[in-house]
Amino acid sequence: MDNKQWLPFIKDKDLIRHVKTVLVVAKNATTNAEEKLHNNVMDPFSALFDASNQGISLSEWIRQEKSRQIQKTLQNAIGEFHQNILGSMTGWVNLETGSVSDLCNKNKKIIAEVKNKYNTTKGNHKRAIYDDFKKLLKTDYHGYKAYYVEIIPSGKNIYDKPFTPPDNRTGKRRVINSKIRIIDGKTFYTLASGYPEALKQLYLALPMAIGKVLGKTIKKARTDEFLTLFEKAY
Repeated sequence: MDNKQWLPFIKDKDLIRHVKTVLVVAKNATTNAEEKLHNNVMDPFSALFDASNQGISLSEWIRQEKSRQIQKTLQNAIGEFHQNILGSMTGWVNLETGSVSDLCNKNKKIIAEVKNKYNTTKGNHKRAIYDDFKKLLKTDYHGYKAYYVEIIPSGKNIYDKPFTPPDNRTGKRRVINSKIRIIDGKTFYTLASGYPEALKQLYLALPMAIGKVLGKTIKKARTDEFLTLFEKAY
C-alpha cells in the first residue's frame, strides 16, 4: 500500500480501530452463539416446521440459527460503528453511548442520533427521541438542527425531511419542526463529511481495512460481489 490515505474524511488509523472493534464483536458473537445453541433449550417445534418448509436437515437449520444469532449481535455493533466513524470526522464529537444524542458538530450546529436501519427503533422510542431533541434544542443546543439518522433507509429512499413520529397513546404524530429531521445514511454521510459519495467510499475501503486487521487480502471479486448489496440498499 502506498502513503495515500484510504478515505479523505477519516484517518486510516481511526478506520482500522473502528473496524477492529466490529471484528472483535463478530468473533465473540460466533463463540457465544455456539455456547447458546448447546446450553439453551431450542424450540423443537419451530425447528421442525422451519427445516421442513425449507427442505433442509437439522444440522443445516442449526447452522442458520447460529448465523441468525450472530447477525443480531452484529446489527448493534454496526450501528455503533457508524457512530464511531462519523464521530471521527473533522468537527464531529462522539458523545458516546448513554448520551441523549450520539453526535455533535458545533461548527455545523448539528446533533444526531444514529441508528443502523430504518426498523431498528420501535415507534414509542422514536417519539421519545423527538421529545429529547425538542428539549435539547431549547436548552443546550439552541440554534442547532437535530437529525434522526437511519443508515439503511426503507425501500432505497433518499430523504432529509421533518421527523414526525407517531404517538401510539394519542394516535397523532408529533408536530412538524423544521429543525428536527429524519435523514437516510447516504445523505447524512454527505452532510457530515462534505463528500457526495462518502458512504460508498467507506464501503469500498472496508475490505482493505478488514484485510489489514485480519492480516489477509480480501479478493476484488468478493468485494465486487458485496458491492451489489450496497447498490440495492441505496
